[in-house]
Amino acid sequence: MSPMGQLWVVLRKEVVDAFRDRRAIMTIVLSAAISPLLLGFMMNRLADRQRQLDDITIPVVGAEYAPAFADWLRQQAGVAIVDGPSDAEAAVRDRNEDVIVIIPDDFQQKFRSSTPAPIKIVSDGSRQTARPKVLRVRGLLQRYNGEIGTLRLVSRGISPAIASPLQLEEVEVSSAQQRGAMILSFIPMFILLSAFAGGMQIAMDSTAGERERGSLEPLLTNPAPRHVIAGGKWLAATFTSLLSVLLTTTIILAMLRFIPMQEFGMRFRIQPEQIALLLAAALPMSLLASAIQMYLATFAKSFKEAQSYMGLLIILPMLPGFAATLYPMSGQPWMYPVPVIAQQVLVGDVIAARETPWWAFVVAAGSAIVLSLLLLQLTTSLLRRERIVFTR
Repeated sequence: MSPMGQLWVVLRKEVVDAFRDRRAIMTIVLSAAISPLLLGFMMNRLADRQRQLDDITIPVVGAEYAPAFADWLRQQAGVAIVDGPSDAEAAVRDRNEDVIVIIPDDFQQKFRSSTPAPIKIVSDGSRQTARPKVLRVRGLLQRYNGEIGTLRLVSRGISPAIASPLQLEEVEVSSAQQRGAMILSFIPMFILLSAFAGGMQIAMDSTAGERERGSLEPLLTNPAPRHVIAGGKWLAATFTSLLSVLLTTTIILAMLRFIPMQEFGMRFRIQPEQIALLLAAALPMSLLASAIQMYLATFAKSFKEAQSYMGLLIILPMLPGFAATLYPMSGQPWMYPVPVIAQQVLVGDVIAARETPWWAFVVAAGSAIVLSLLLLQLTTSLLRRERIVFTR
């Protein structure tokens, strides 16, 4: 039998054995489904919170001391005011209220004398869920403050423009697609994670698992070369990793249709050609992930030991996402030959519809393939060592 025929036999054997194992099937399905479902849940919760800001109720203590201000608040779209609790700080501290406005009894006296009239905003800065509402209340008060200041200048015959020496004009150069991609910046990490999680079960079972069961020794006594056996196992792990990436990408793209991006004032739409580029950027990672996992699992004497290695390895696709919070992961030329980083950058660029040169995809895929073949060669050399094969 030719080496290609032997390679096909090993590949088919490993894939059939893997899909007989319910754990392998569950690993592929769960690794592909959990991340998109988590994404959909998070984004819809954020959208719900954004909708809640459209209609807010503000507890006000001492509204009778500033009737004009209270009437102004009631006239604002989506704003209602209610009487606040007697102990405002305790109510916020106990999380009975998100934010409370307190108007002191000397408000009218200072307001009429054109001196700064104090208003307190009671909030808890450690509560992330309350922060948008606090910002909305603070913005309303600043708007009222600006309107009253303008009216006072006009009543004194002074142009309000004098109080504004600068006229600011913001020019937004990013597209709605790019702003939407900024919110969805964790999608590349989810896709890369699926590449590592999808082939993990086969990579461990076909190396450390067979070594622990003692079935690796008779397999290596066959006349097939070691590199053919290692290559078949690698391609089997790569196959399930590719399935995981395809399934994850499909679920994510389907999930994005149900995320109301308009609630964030943004638009997100991905075209068929972008899907092709996204897959071209992500799929080479399946080759590399399976090669790394097989190489590490070959060292392990047991399946459990291999799992401990994989637990550390799963951090690798997360590192570019963490680094992006400190260092901008833009498409700089040095990033494209670096596996994992290149895939993170390319997938992010495709989602944001940024112009990316074609050679960047070639370089990123080429570096992943070269490194995968190098690791496969190292794995083959390990299978030639008696200490690796016969020690359990």
